[in-house]
Amino acid sequence: MTQAERDRLVALKKAKKKLITQKQAADEIGVTERQVRRLLRKLRRKGDQAVIHELRGRASNRKLPAELEERAITILSDPVYRGFGPTLASEYLHKLHKITVSKETLRQWMVTAGLWKAGQVRVVEVHQWRPRRSRCGELVQWDTSTHDWLEGRGETIYLISMIDDATSRLFARFVRHDTSEENMRLLWTYLERFGRPLAFYTDKAGMFQVAVKSKRQEQREGRDRPQMPPTQIARALGELNTVWIPPHSPQAKGRVERQFSTAQDRLVKGLRVAGAHTIEDANAYLEREYLPWWNQTLAVQPADPADAHRALGKEHDLAAILSHVEQRQVSNDYTVRYDAKVYQIDRRDVRTGMRKAWVRVEERLDGTIAVRFQESYVRVRRCAPPLHGVVSPEAMESKPPRPTSKPKSKSRWMENFSVRRGR
Repeated sequence: MTQAERDRLVALKKAKKKLITQKQAADEIGVTERQVRRLLRKLRRKGDQAVIHELRGRASNRKLPAELEERAITILSDPVYRGFGPTLASEYLHKLHKITVSKETLRQWMVTAGLWKAGQVRVVEVHQWRPRRSRCGELVQWDTSTHDWLEGRGETIYLISMIDDATSRLFARFVRHDTSEENMRLLWTYLERFGRPLAFYTDKAGMFQVAVKSKRQEQREGRDRPQMPPTQIARALGELNTVWIPPHSPQAKGRVERQFSTAQDRLVKGLRVAGAHTIEDANAYLEREYLPWWNQTLAVQPADPADAHRALGKEHDLAAILSHVEQRQVSNDYTVRYDAKVYQIDRRDVRTGMRKAWVRVEERLDGTIAVRFQESYVRVRRCAPPLHGVVSPEAMESKPPRPTSKPKSKSRWMENFSVRRGR
């Protein structure tokens, strides 16, 4: 019996003994006088149990059957669902096993079965969030996560993500190596699908910014650091007229970091249930299941419905922009050296002023080489390397044959010569 029920019983007994009126008892209990008269009749029949609700101790008419609880717990006890929380487990039970149960009911079942431990949420330091941009495409956060995505079932892979700051719309791919080439391939796909954003927000990794080494004495004197050439991705963003913004703290790009935190929980478990063992399996699940779920569930509407993405124009040749670009000088024989190889410019494309001029050499993502002089491309072919140490047959025939045996007899012209006598 609760304290409220005890207080109600005391008021009813006072009314029964005529110590207070039924109206006073009703005001004290918080019910009507008619309800007080019902409770007094019930008090005469059942005694003190009159103030206890009759449904106490009885199962609810809406209680799920025990067989359903046992089936759900049996499914979640499988190792493939190891570490699933009540919310994620409820979604997978409904989607894969046709068991519909609320996350709070499932939480109680999992706690009772020992599959989930209810813990107290710790209060952590709160950072002031930067407000979202108003339009989609104004700012896109771009980063890579290193994690055991396949949990040892396959090769090491990396997740490159691009998340829009205004809407939290996510675009991502798994890659084998976190290199400039792989990031350029993802950027290519993003540009073709959405267009050119106004700015990208990335960390200060080596593929985005060249690290400058300076001596301590120069730092103490406050000297300006020398201007370093841009990286290949920074150059490509400049040619796309897209601003690159570096953060100065991990919290500044918290949107993409929180996305990785969610992915390292939900995405890893989803790949486990899907049985992904290769990067192809992982990307198929990412494209088919995870990205649609994220963009439908966690994406938000921007403050301004206008799209800030800009369309690609004819001047934006992505194959040329998203490539490894270097400057090379044309030799007197109209050849260009690049990556320890020699390329001959086609005679039909030779022009005045090309000797000793600088050309742009593009090593594209498909492995081909393109050379641009001024505003047009020239045709080149790779020259065959010289064969060192190989003698032609003509040279071999012109040489006299070497002797195959020693002389028959040794010369005797020093036979009677003496060094001491000098003769």
